[in-house]
Amino acid sequence: MKVVSIQPTPNPNAFKFVLDTVVCHGTKNYGTADEAEGHDLAVQIFKIDGVERVFFCDAFVTVSMTPDADWRAVHEATTRVLEAAEGEAIDARDPNSGPKLDDLSEDAAKMLEQINVLLDDRVRPALAGDGGGLEVLGLDGKTLHIRYEGACGTCPSSVTGTLMAIENLLQSEVDDELSVVPG
Repeated sequence: MKVVSIQPTPNPNAFKFVLDTVVCHGTKNYGTADEAEGHDLAVQIFKIDGVERVFFCDAFVTVSMTPDADWRAVHEATTRVLEAAEGEAIDARDPNSGPKLDDLSEDAAKMLEQINVLLDDRVRPALAGDGGGLEVLGLDGKTLHIRYEGACGTCPSSVTGTLMAIENLLQSEVDDELSVVPG
């Protein structure tokens, strides 16, 4: 595996490592080394001093660092770990994750499907471009619960501007009473 580029993200403490190989089908987000247990590549990245979170998506890995981390050392060490890695891409697609449509009314299930289509089409690609992602946790009435992943998970703008933009999009395209809250 080769690191093609290291890109800054809107999060000043996260960098996106673009690879020449797909490392993950779907997305996988780890907030601690304990969560990464069983995923050797993530465990190796967490051994790097200053690493706070690791996010895998397609052919990139986003590494979030503690505010006092030496970013040059993290870049160099992460590049070494990624380029030494071997193995198959992990398949993080889980059809059993996310909100269960069976648990929702027919109208709510249709609304959630419409929301996910919009998120897949217009929001998630933009977030991935910045080294992040978005998981829908559930729909409670007209309140959509989401969790940011990758660079977005610790980015100051994700809970202000980005959240407002997502809410405005969903209000104009789905339901004008819909609210979006991070969870």
